[in-house]
Amino acid sequence: MGEKNIIRRIELTPIHVPFKEQVRKAMSSSERGVGMAIPVDEEWLGGDFVICKLIDDQGNEGIGESFVWLPETGVSPDQIIDSIEKALSRYVLGESPFNIEKMLFKMDNNVSRNEVAKGLLDIACYDLMGVITHRPAHDFMGGKLVDEIPLCALIPMGDPILMRGIAKSYLKRGFKTVRLKLGESIENDRAVCEKIRDAVGFDIRIRVDYNQAYTPDRAVQAIDAIEPFQIDVAEQPVHKDDYMGMVYVQDRVGIPLMSHEGCFSLKDLITLVELGGVGVVGVNTERPGGVTNALKAIDYAKMKGLGVVLHNQPLGVASAVQVHLAAARYDCLGHAIELFGAEMMEDDLIKSPLDYSNGTIKVPEGSGWGVQLDEDALQKYATEDTIIIH
Repeated sequence: MGEKNIIRRIELTPIHVPFKEQVRKAMSSSERGVGMAIPVDEEWLGGDFVICKLIDDQGNEGIGESFVWLPETGVSPDQIIDSIEKALSRYVLGESPFNIEKMLFKMDNNVSRNEVAKGLLDIACYDLMGVITHRPAHDFMGGKLVDEIPLCALIPMGDPILMRGIAKSYLKRGFKTVRLKLGESIENDRAVCEKIRDAVGFDIRIRVDYNQAYTPDRAVQAIDAIEPFQIDVAEQPVHKDDYMGMVYVQDRVGIPLMSHEGCFSLKDLITLVELGGVGVVGVNTERPGGVTNALKAIDYAKMKGLGVVLHNQPLGVASAVQVHLAAARYDCLGHAIELFGAEMMEDDLIKSPLDYSNGTIKVPEGSGWGVQLDEDALQKYATEDTIIIH
């Protein structure tokens, strides 16, 4: 008798989900129209994603989701789909989803980089394992430590008074941490932090994100200017490829740095940590590529005595992934997680919304990720026909 629960089919659907109207208005108030300092030339109007289904020989389905934005991710939905269709699928089809390490080993040996595409398949495997066994996905990460996770609110770059008002609105909703988009100028950065700290007091935690705004020398000045306001983390102050610039800055400031745009693989992460370029590890479902590598990254950070920030702007499926991951490694984090897709996107593509309340999110119950894909919404937002690989 042959082995059961073998992956026989992969379905890949590229989608685009527009931002909510109020999000577009808030972002358009910034100089580049994207609510952050990242040097782009095109408007950012919504999220591009790939939805992946893995289907086994018993008809069970596992769902994965990847979020991409070319200025940060460097790959498009079409490129993800092409790499899976032309190469990565051959190391997944015919395998059991429980053999995730074997699949990753084969994919890494035969296809360089492509962490986002590999991670998409990895995520769907965890959901499929849960569906097959009728167990939540966090059971395959060691089990959950908590039932709900504190959240961080994202404040787009803009006028300091406007940013203060947005921060106060999230405080009223129960949020205890905010992330401020900075980088317009050192003077404006300081004004933003000062106004928000004065408005919310010192019971609220603040972290900032520069989106590569400064040279290393200017980054040191910028971070020194806001240090009096008790900042938890300063994210990506210099260009994404400037690892030695990160080292230069971290060696000269007291606030721990975090890399985002410049950190995709486990090797990237280890290099930055060992060089002394970061004091906090940033992880999401695309970086360093799926759940399996995210678990390794978090465990590595714990061994090095570093905190972890989980953050992204995903739809419902990948938001659930981040929550399961946070619940299973809650003792390793030290920082509120940030899941802002529900705030930014006009649809989350799941049938029942996740439970966001009082600045927290509850771990979804049920098999796998505990969410169901809304097939009607999938078709509504699809930008091309679904690619089916047998």
